[in-house]
Amino acid sequence: MKARYQKEAAQAAEKYQAWAQQSKESIQLKFPAPEMIELMKQGLGELVRHLGKMFIEEVLESEAEQLAGPRSKPTAKRNAYRWGQEQGYCVIDGQKVPIARPRVRSKVHNREIPLGSYELFQRASLLEESVWHKIMHGLSTRNYKEVLQQFSDAYGVEKSTVSEHFIEASRKKLEIVMTRSLSELSIDVMMIDGTIFKGFHLVVAIGIDRFGHKIVLGLRQGATENAVVVGELLSELAERGLTFSQPRLYVVDGGKAIRRAILNHAGDAAFIQRCQVHKIRNVCEHVPDTQKSAVKYKMRCAYEMTEAADAQQALWKLHDELLTANPSAAASLMEGMEETLTVLELRVGYKLRRSVASTNGIESSFSVTERICRQVKRWQGSDHRLRWVASTLLFAESRWNRLIGYHQIEALVSSMKAEYALRLQKQKAALRSQVSAA
Repeated sequence: MKARYQKEAAQAAEKYQAWAQQSKESIQLKFPAPEMIELMKQGLGELVRHLGKMFIEEVLESEAEQLAGPRSKPTAKRNAYRWGQEQGYCVIDGQKVPIARPRVRSKVHNREIPLGSYELFQRASLLEESVWHKIMHGLSTRNYKEVLQQFSDAYGVEKSTVSEHFIEASRKKLEIVMTRSLSELSIDVMMIDGTIFKGFHLVVAIGIDRFGHKIVLGLRQGATENAVVVGELLSELAERGLTFSQPRLYVVDGGKAIRRAILNHAGDAAFIQRCQVHKIRNVCEHVPDTQKSAVKYKMRCAYEMTEAADAQQALWKLHDELLTANPSAAASLMEGMEETLTVLELRVGYKLRRSVASTNGIESSFSVTERICRQVKRWQGSDHRLRWVASTLLFAESRWNRLIGYHQIEALVSSMKAEYALRLQKQKAALRSQVSAA
C-alpha cells in the first residue's frame, strides 16, 4: 500500500501533465554567453547536460509560479505561497543530479503541495529502466560509475546503488513474464524447450502469432525437466488466458516429459513437431566419427523432401543400413520418427518449415542468456536466476525479427484445423463402434 505522500505525488504528476497539455505557455531559458563559451570548450556534451539541468530547474520554477503566483507580488486570491527551497535531485541519463527544488505550501490545508513536474523528473522507474538496459548490453555494476558518470556532482551510480536499481527493474521484468495476459494473443506455434542454467533446470515457452511475432510466454524453474514442471508451466499459461483447445503446432526437443504434458493439456488439438536438429544430433552420437557426415547428410536430405511419405521411406532405408552395423543408432532414428515429419504431413511451406522444424528459435534466446549472464560472478538464492533469465528473455524478445515464412502460417492453421476435424471424426466413430459392440 502506498503512503499518502506517494499518492499525492502521483496525483500532482497527473495534474501537471493535464495542465501542460492544455496550456499554451512557453518556458524560456536564458543562458549567459560567457558561461556557454566555457562549457563549449569542455565539449558539446557538457553544454547540453548543463542546459538540461537548467531547463529542469526552470520548469520547476514555472510550476511554482503557476501555483503561488509571481515572486514579490502578493495576491489576495492566492491559495498557496512559496516556502523556500531545498536540495533535490532529478534523473538525467541514469544518474541522480542535484538541483534546487522550490517548495510551495497550501494556505487551506497548511501543508506542502508536491510539484508534479518534480515527480516526473525524478521518477525512479526512469533510473531503473536505464540501469536495466545498460546491464543487458553488457555493462556491469562494477564499472557502471566509471563508464557513465557524466555530471561531476552526480550520485546514485555506485555499485551497490546500481545493483539495487537493477534488482528492482529485473523483478518487474520477471513479473511481466510471469503475469502478463495471454487472452488476446492468437498463438499458432509454440516452442517449448528446457536447459540447464547455473545448476538448475529451466523450461521456457515461446509463442508465435499469426503475423510471425515471437513472444515469451513463460518460464519455470525445477530440479529436473519432468512432466510436473512442464505441466505447471502450461497450467499457468492457461490461467493467464491461453487456450489449449485450438489446434496448435508444438515444437519440442524430443523430451518425453514435455510431450506428455502437452498431450495432457491439448489432447488431439496438439500437433507435435520434434526438433529435427536434435534428432540428427542424437543419431550421430551413436555412430563413429567416420560415418557421422554421411548419416547427417542422408537425414537432412530426407527432411528437405516435400512429401512425408518420401521422407519416411528415405529414413527407413537409412534405418536398414544402420541396423546391421549399429543397432543403437537405428533404434535412435526410429524413436519418434513420425513426429519429426509433422511439418511435412501438414504440408507446411518450405520457408516456414525450416523455421518450425527445430527449436533453434528458442535456443537462440538461451545463447543470449548465457552471453549476458557471464558477468554475474556469484549466484545467490531466492529469485536471482529467474530475474536474470526473465530479463534476458525480454531483452531478446525486443530484438527478435518476425519468423521467416510467417506468411505461410495461415495455410498451416488451415491444415491443422482440417486434420483436427478428422481426428474428432475418428474419435466419434470409435465411440459409436464401442457402444454398438456393448
